[in-house]
Amino acid sequence: MQLNIINSWQFWALLAAVFAALTAIFAKVGVADINSDFATLLRTIIILLTLSLIVWATGQFQPVRNISGKTLLFLTLSGLATGASWLCYFRALKLGNASQVAPIDKLSVVLVAIFGVLFLGEHLSPSNWAGIILIGAGALLVVL
Repeated sequence: MQLNIINSWQFWALLAAVFAALTAIFAKVGVADINSDFATLLRTIIILLTLSLIVWATGQFQPVRNISGKTLLFLTLSGLATGASWLCYFRALKLGNASQVAPIDKLSVVLVAIFGVLFLGEHLSPSNWAGIILIGAGALLVVL
């Protein structure tokens, strides 16, 4: 049985990591001469326009009235958390080195594991926990 890599979560997660790394580098250069909150606004507008074009071009639009209240609530909360994260991230990039800001930002991996266990009932093996601890330690070592 051959694995179709395009349909694997690992492929998309790795691609997300590549784009996240590029985001940090491009944002560090982009935020150099403007206010970090305004930079976040410009970035958000570009994301909104790009995603709107993709959803429209691929026929993936869905009427909002067909989406459940629970889904809308959690997407709203996710959007608010994303906005807060971006504002903080851009402010940190304005003040610090990208090579130090990005690893601290990636402590979100540690927090996602903890929150996943606490709130979603996910289970991690001892080796998973060891990896989470190493990620946290690695992020802190890069900063020091």
